[in-house]
Amino acid sequence: MYETSQYLTFTLGEEVFALDIGTVREVLELTAITRIPRTPEFMRGVINLRGRAVPVLELRRKFGMEPTTDTVNTCIIIVEAELEGEAAVIGTLVDSVREVIEIPSDAIEPAPRMGTAVRQDFIKGMGHRNDGFVIILDGNRIFSVEELAATGAAIGNVPLAGDGGMPAAALAGGEGAPA
Repeated sequence: MYETSQYLTFTLGEEVFALDIGTVREVLELTAITRIPRTPEFMRGVINLRGRAVPVLELRRKFGMEPTTDTVNTCIIIVEAELEGEAAVIGTLVDSVREVIEIPSDAIEPAPRMGTAVRQDFIKGMGHRNDGFVIILDGNRIFSVEELAATGAAIGNVPLAGDGGMPAAALAGGEGAPA
């Protein structure tokens, strides 16, 4: 018997992607994002999530896709990724969130060597869904420690939108983070 896993599906343009539901903490409507200077192009900024600075990455730019205008469907998926044994909370900006689906393990194929806009090492597999595929992303590989460390250094003491000017906290709840 094959194991079935649940995935949260979302869109970037016409492509449907999925993240393992176990890595998803919550889905937020688009909220105020504080831009941070000297960060990678795909780094949209940080949000104030219950007093904690959470970086928000624009997956379209991370994957080399054309940027688009935010709409009423634009969402931020808050994921928890493991980076070098440490948990990091990261927001991912997506065009829209669709649904939670179940995919049996025997319906998941390895990532193709070509033909996707996304780097192969970011893809966990291709899930068969009805008459097409869902690109299942590996949340632990999309984000690198170096990128998040650079983001954390750039955040410093930038006041966050909606927090009354409180200094930004460390990415993983380190020094300066509220208790």
